[in-house]
Amino acid sequence: MVKDIIKTNKQFEEAIKECRSLFAKKLHDYGASWRILRPSSLTDQLFIKAKRIRSLEIKRESKVGEGIRPEFVALINYGIVGLIQVYHGFTDTVDITPEQALELYDKYATEALELMKKKNHDYDEAWRSMRVSSYTDFILTKIERIKEIENLGGDTLVSEGIDSNYMDIINYAVFGVIKLTENPNDK
Repeated sequence: MVKDIIKTNKQFEEAIKECRSLFAKKLHDYGASWRILRPSSLTDQLFIKAKRIRSLEIKRESKVGEGIRPEFVALINYGIVGLIQVYHGFTDTVDITPEQALELYDKYATEALELMKKKNHDYDEAWRSMRVSSYTDFILTKIERIKEIENLGGDTLVSEGIDSNYMDIINYAVFGVIKLTENPNDK
């Protein structure tokens, strides 16, 4: 079991490295333009990515030629953007440099990894026996929870906050990337 956990940690780090590389390239091209996204817009962006994954899982065909794995990568990156926005707020103009954005990216990616390590210890690698489509459904459920929390103005009674849901979205999406890297036909 320890060997599997070490493998998972390494695979998680490799997936995040790939996502960070894409994030850095997009920062080069667009800067941190996402800083202007209000919470509801970011939630909707996550929703359309997850909904597309579910659509492709059901239809088993992509008309635009992009598959499921790149959408999981996008969910990871937007999940990290979500954490940045939760803790730093949105702005009307881009207020951070690409270097500052990458520092924040690394901070929240590390926090997601640490959370995954704790949960993976407690759940004994259960994610490996799950279907990729379950990750999609869990991500969509987390997005619906975020919408409800936003609708409540954050005034929840017993629920975890939006940040916890972003963390779970990131981790489920990383599991999707890992499984689809190991077996591109996994469902």
